[in-house]
Amino acid sequence: MTRNHTIHPARWLLALAWLLLASAAAAQTVQTKGPAEWLPAMDAFARQDQAQPPPQHAVLFIGSSSINYWHSLAEDFPGVPVINRGFGGSAIEDSTYYADRIVTPYHPRLIVMYAGDNDVYEGHSAQQVADDFKAFVARVRKDLPAVPVVYISIKPSVARWSLWPAMSQANGLIRDWAATQRGVRFVDIAPLMLDAQGKPRAELFRDDGLHMKPAGYALWIQALRPVLASYGFKAKQPAADAP
Repeated sequence: MTRNHTIHPARWLLALAWLLLASAAAAQTVQTKGPAEWLPAMDAFARQDQAQPPPQHAVLFIGSSSINYWHSLAEDFPGVPVINRGFGGSAIEDSTYYADRIVTPYHPRLIVMYAGDNDVYEGHSAQQVADDFKAFVARVRKDLPAVPVVYISIKPSVARWSLWPAMSQANGLIRDWAATQRGVRFVDIAPLMLDAQGKPRAELFRDDGLHMKPAGYALWIQALRPVLASYGFKAKQPAADAP
C-alpha cells in the first residue's frame, strides 16, 4: 500500500502564518534592540546623574573614547559648565540612538562631538560617516531645535594612519555640509596633529598610537577655547597665567 504524503493545505497555511509571525518578531527585535552593547554605559551615566545631577544648559561633550578619556575637561575650560558623555568604542549612530538619554535631559546650550574615528575603522564609508553626523544633528534638533553643534574633525593617528584617506574625506564632507547649516560648526584639528612631513605626531599619542596624551588634548583645547567663547562660554584665565 502506498501512503499519501500530501500535506493538507490548512497545515501549509498554518506553517506559513507561524513563519511570518516569527519573521516579524525577529525584525521587531532588531529594530528595538539598538546598540545594546552600550546599555551598561547608559546605565552608568544614569547612576551618575542621580548621584550628582549635571548642570543644565551646559556644554555637552559627546562621542567616543577621545571624549571619554578627557578626564581634565572641567579643568581645561575653567568656569565653563561642561558635561562629559563620551563612551569608548562608540560610533556616531550610537550617540544618535541614545540621544534621549545622554543629550535631551541636559538641555545643553552647546554640543561638542568627537566621533567618526571608529566608524571608519569599522568599515563605514566617508559618505556614511557624514550622513550619520547629519542624522545626529537632526535627532538632537528634534528635541532641542536651536542647539548649536560643533564637530571636532576625525583626528589623524599613528595606529589608524592607513585609514586617513577615508577619514580625511569624511572630514571634508562634514566640513562642506556644516558650512551650509545654521548652528553647525566644523573644527579642524588635523593640521595641528601632523608634523612637517604630514604624518601624525607620535609624541601626542599613548603607546597604542590611538589615544592621546595631555599634549594632544592641549591642541584640542587651543582650537576649542575660542569656539566655545563665540557661543558665550568663555573660559576663565587660569590663576597661574594671570598677570
